[in-house]
Amino acid sequence: MPQPRVVREGPREPRGAGGHPPVPAPAPVPAPAATSVPGPAFAVAAPRPVIQRVSVRGQVLDALRSALVAGDLAPGEVYSAPALGERFGVSATPVREAMQQLANEGAVEVVPNRGFRVIRRGARELAELAEIRALVEMPVMLRLTRTVAAPCWAELRALADATVAAAATGDLARYAESDRVFHAGVLALSGNRQLVQLADDLHRRAQWPLAGTPTRRPRADLLADAGQHTALLDALTRGDIPTAQSLIRDHFAGA
Repeated sequence: MPQPRVVREGPREPRGAGGHPPVPAPAPVPAPAATSVPGPAFAVAAPRPVIQRVSVRGQVLDALRSALVAGDLAPGEVYSAPALGERFGVSATPVREAMQQLANEGAVEVVPNRGFRVIRRGARELAELAEIRALVEMPVMLRLTRTVAAPCWAELRALADATVAAAATGDLARYAESDRVFHAGVLALSGNRQLVQLADDLHRRAQWPLAGTPTRRPRADLLADAGQHTALLDALTRGDIPTAQSLIRDHFAGA
């Protein structure tokens, strides 16, 4: 499994009441010298540096999700947090926290005193997820076809093109991420954040590989899937509901 480069968090700033950083005391204002030009003197404080923290847990979670999609974490296998932490170059704690999140999402299950087992999934579960996604997303997309203006659809062109570029690399994890971003971008036009979150969770679950299947999809399959994004966006832009409906149905059937 590729070794992600994990950026560690720096030392935390002291926190004040309410979890906010303490407010620095104002700098003293120097008294004007005898030879200075008359007028008030002002102390100009140096700009405070902006510190950006990077979540180690978040990086590990992203790496584990990519490993699941790519098949680097095999269904049915048990992985311990210390062993995965050694691979990532981090302690076991952020790995354990990330794995617990995956357990909440249904990707793994806790094995007491051993670690986490990757869930085995069958074709029936995948078909059920595709059916649910179609029931959730299709009515929304068709409604948006009637209400969203063409310039708004044009703003999503870059997301559709990104799926084609990712498919051309044959990198399944990269394609899976761009695929999810495109669908989320379309559904975000509804203004319903709960819908976007629910659909994204279903989409992520549908991307985990089945037990006993090849871990890599042919690049031609990825390109065909990405091409449906472009064709769908064209239909949505034209307001072509019959074509959009057919493309959405075929897209989910092949998910």
